[in-house]
Amino acid sequence: VQLQASGGGLVQAGDSLRLSCAASGRTTSIYDMGWFRQAPGKEREFVARFLWNNGNTYYTDSVKGRFTISRDIAKNTVDLQMNNLKPEDTAVYYCAADIRPGPVTKADYWGQGTLVTVSS
Repeated sequence: VQLQASGGGLVQAGDSLRLSCAASGRTTSIYDMGWFRQAPGKEREFVARFLWNNGNTYYTDSVKGRFTISRDIAKNTVDLQMNNLKPEDTAVYYCAADIRPGPVTKADYWGQGTLVTVSS
């Protein structure tokens, strides 16, 4: 499975941004896709996840109510709509995919990161 992320950029606090991740290769084996992020000087953390078999979604507490993860079945993409962005959302965002259930902190496949910078 190959993952291609896009959509990062520089925005102001309170603005919105949409990230997209396109999957290719053995997409029929995908169990879930999601997003992680890594802020400067911090460890990578889970942000959101979309389960392909039932559409269930999961979010880390700090983004609940502001971020929405969705899937486009026809395009094999998973998007992350980020609203009311805060400076603490500044990070490199990584798309990830699993081909089996596993710990929320890990993933089987990773895309390249896309930088999101939120200015105050």
